Amino acid sequence: MYINQKELADVLRPCTAPGGTTDPVDYKYSVLYSSRSNSVLARNTFYKVLGDGDLELGTRRAKLVGLLNRTLIHQAEIGDTLVVPVVFEDDFCAYSPFPLVYQGASRYGKLFIIDKTVQAWAAYEKGKLVRWGIVNTGSKESPTPNGRFSFNWKTEYRISSLSPPGERWEMYWVFNFHLARGIHIHQYPMPTGGPTSHGCVRLVEEDAQWIYNWADAWTTTAGYGSMAMDARIIRPGTTVLVLGEDPPGDPVPFLRDEGRPVLRMIELPARPEDVPVGN
Repeated sequence: MYINQKELADVLRPCTAPGGTTDPVDYKYSVLYSSRSNSVLARNTFYKVLGDGDLELGTRRAKLVGLLNRTLIHQAEIGDTLVVPVVFEDDFCAYSPFPLVYQGASRYGKLFIIDKTVQAWAAYEKGKLVRWGIVNTGSKESPTPNGRFSFNWKTEYRISSLSPPGERWEMYWVFNFHLARGIHIHQYPMPTGGPTSHGCVRLVEEDAQWIYNWADAWTTTAGYGSMAMDARIIRPGTTVLVLGEDPPGDPVPFLRDEGRPVLRMIELPARPEDVPVGN
């Protein structure tokens, strides 16, 4: 269930033109097939088709297809159906389920959004989408709370307090947004499937590191980004919205319309301040 996340760096990039207009991407279904009943050959054939005969290009494009389908493409088997762009765009934001412009957030210098329904995140600057990606949120037993929060403290490395005896659950690029429950975003193996964490939000490393450097922590009397419990808040960090409902199983990023896959677009509240403060 693991993948070299550094290889995703050429896919997971900020928007080429934040808030710019991009034509909607059309999608199609593609079924893995091999006349020799060999999954490895089926994947190689699939890569060549994606790359219009160029195996190397197809392998790069397959990483994008895996992200869009929330799956590990190198584990695909014969008969699996995947959603594939009809025409591949260089700008990852062309595939965003979030709107490119969020007018209600135009006065927010920075705004971070997590949508549990689609299991995705978005970063906005003055209402313009600058980057998005995929996540795993909390499981049914320990859900990620909905509401309006703010980023507070952050640390590049942390051992989870929920680590079982004899194990060390290592987390990188940790950014907390719920102080009481200790809920934060952090790097973890590539998110696939539905909600599965203990409440925190798991991201691909490239995304977690980018957010770590992009978002603002709070400023307290103990200093910028300090987690001292007795400190007084001078300035809150970047606003965080947690929206949507947990899917009962895997998220459904695409809907079927007249036999074709259509990207499931996320509807945002009229204004961020309309979202109740989270508990």
